[in-house]
Amino acid sequence: MKEDFYNNKEKIYDAEVLESSSIDDNIIKKILIKAGRTIAKPALEVLEMAIDPYTPAQVRVSLMAALAYLIMPFDLFPDFMPLVGFSDDFVALTAVLSIWSKYMTPSIRIRAERKLNKLFPFYYE
Repeated sequence: MKEDFYNNKEKIYDAEVLESSSIDDNIIKKILIKAGRTIAKPALEVLEMAIDPYTPAQVRVSLMAALAYLIMPFDLFPDFMPLVGFSDDFVALTAVLSIWSKYMTPSIRIRAERKLNKLFPFYYE
């Protein structure tokens, strides 16, 4: 019986399905406006990928961990530190996007871009 347990290579992940209504937009918006457009773009892409119904559960877990790291005010470089405050958050967000890039779809990018343009209406790339 023990051997069957260790030989089973299939990993089972249990994750709650996220809905956009379960994430407090106000907290995220305040942090993103403070952080600026450079941090907001990958953060919104991570958020949109996390709430996308086609994103697998194990991917959602790591995406939400990266968003949680962004929300925490005291991390490797606390967010209130000038110049470097959000640099570690940026690295965490871009790293998780890079790891799970195969799940990024054009529709996720479009939804993230629309939210980005609402947060920063006077700045378009």
